[in-house]
Amino acid sequence: MRSRKFLKAEQAPLAWDAPGLLAGVDEAGRGPLAGPVVAAAVILDDQRPIRGLADSKTLTALQRERLHDQIMAQALCCSIAQASVEEIDTHNILQATMLAMRRAVEGLRLKPAKVLVDGNRLPQLDVLAEAIVKGDARVKAISAASILAKVHRDRLCEQLHQEFPHYGFAGHKGYGTPEHLEALLQHGACVHHRRSFSPVAAALARMAPAVPVVQVAQVESPLPAVSVQAQVVAIELRPAP
Repeated sequence: MRSRKFLKAEQAPLAWDAPGLLAGVDEAGRGPLAGPVVAAAVILDDQRPIRGLADSKTLTALQRERLHDQIMAQALCCSIAQASVEEIDTHNILQATMLAMRRAVEGLRLKPAKVLVDGNRLPQLDVLAEAIVKGDARVKAISAASILAKVHRDRLCEQLHQEFPHYGFAGHKGYGTPEHLEALLQHGACVHHRRSFSPVAAALARMAPAVPVVQVAQVESPLPAVSVQAQVVAIELRPAP
């Protein structure tokens, strides 16, 4: 007969997530026509909570700046990384975004036990990771990462504006606004524009000068065709008296 102790045995709980530090990851700048894509990774300190964390898109610029400084001061560690315009044009924006996210995680001073990434895609990481749709509004660490990435990229656009003020980067932050598209038509693309993005490519194509088509009239002559053309060119280039 089985003992009473055996009948009352309970199953040990299963821990699906390894205990340890949790990092949130988010990006900024997938949609703009210019500038790098930026990613941030943040490990928050449970002993120093930060009030007001939310999806960066729902916050004002002033709120983002204030929270950015708090996150940098109070989080256990933070890391901001980016993928360049050249990498975006070479690999495409999705792969460049994954690259920036991976760099941000690898740049953390402390190694997390798990990484939570905003969206439905995961970069290649050597730690446990999970993609969370709308994670920037649901997970505080991801919210903090979205704020760092957004503020960092906005500051980069301010610097681009100082270098190329006629594009208006300080205002539209590289997005395809009517003003930005008009500036592309007037000035062409600068070194910071993503040429693999169709609006930039279309603007450059419209600016490309048309190649003139030279038609040589056929002249009935016993002379070879090359000699006739040479005579005609010589006549056309002769200065008027």
